[in-house]
Amino acid sequence: MRIPVSVRASKRAPLLQVVKSAAATIAAWLLAGWAFPGQLPVFAAIAALLVVQPSVNQSLSKALERSIGVIMGVIIAVALGLLLGSPSWIVLLAIVVAMLAAWVLRATPGTGNQVAISAMLVLALGSSSPEYAFARIAETLIGVVIGIVVNALIVPPVLVAPARRDIGLLGGELAASLDRLADALPSVQTPAELQEIMLEARLLRPMRDAAEASITAGEESLTLNPRRSTHRAELREMKQLLERLSPIVTQVIGMTRAYFDHYDDSLGHEPAIAAIAEQLRRAGHDVRLAVQIADVSPEPETLTSAIPALTAPLVVRPPASAHWVLVGSLMEDLRRIRSQLVGDD
Repeated sequence: MRIPVSVRASKRAPLLQVVKSAAATIAAWLLAGWAFPGQLPVFAAIAALLVVQPSVNQSLSKALERSIGVIMGVIIAVALGLLLGSPSWIVLLAIVVAMLAAWVLRATPGTGNQVAISAMLVLALGSSSPEYAFARIAETLIGVVIGIVVNALIVPPVLVAPARRDIGLLGGELAASLDRLADALPSVQTPAELQEIMLEARLLRPMRDAAEASITAGEESLTLNPRRSTHRAELREMKQLLERLSPIVTQVIGMTRAYFDHYDDSLGHEPAIAAIAEQLRRAGHDVRLAVQIADVSPEPETLTSAIPALTAPLVVRPPASAHWVLVGSLMEDLRRIRSQLVGDD
């Protein structure tokens, strides 16, 4: 029987993450069991297991969520136990009260669930005495601390490589899109070829979003990470490169759309078109150069001249035909691309 897609991840978590979770859980179990003998250290084990996250920053967030949820749940369970005794239905009442308390305090879904689970476990597993409640809170804090320490000390993850990969792929595809448009402008295109150029240009937007998400994940992985000093400058440079490439993505999609909408077979005879195509090829060269300088190119063996190709701004005469709308649109977008790559207006 195949496992449903809805319960499967797109890729496996790193084996190191599994080892760290197991190590934190075992250490929390042993330490809490030694500190509070006579009770199974369930709260400590659960806390350590939940706190070990893909990044140290996420571990701290999960630790805060877990600690607040346990404290609230334990207090609710103890209060209900002292007021109503220990009938079986008090467990259901504690769950309802815990969920309502989390709703009133506008707690996150994770914290709200933790309040209800903690209240249920306290009443179901043990006692409602203040001593028992204090022991469970202290036990949870032990698990939280161990989870954070294990995640921070045992090879804390640094997600800079995925950001470098996605920025490199975006830069390579952006340069290819500029070259494709440059090749198409002076040529006669079939409807199928026009559709293909448009679809390939639209693929730039999800690639840009993926690169932005990877950089965000990389920044989060460096927050409170002991290894952050060696990677912070590299990630900052990639973020600055993405800020330069993002507007160019918008311009290339707009230029391709304008060409798609205003195309006719006589366009290649327009004198300005050949000059615009040449500038697009130069812009593609400079995009590749920017990506290689930032050391994020997925194909470092590609030979790219180290001299920028965009030199002087393009100046053309007004078109003598009905193509003036398209030529003017392409010229304005080309000016904006040059502004991003060269840095002048």
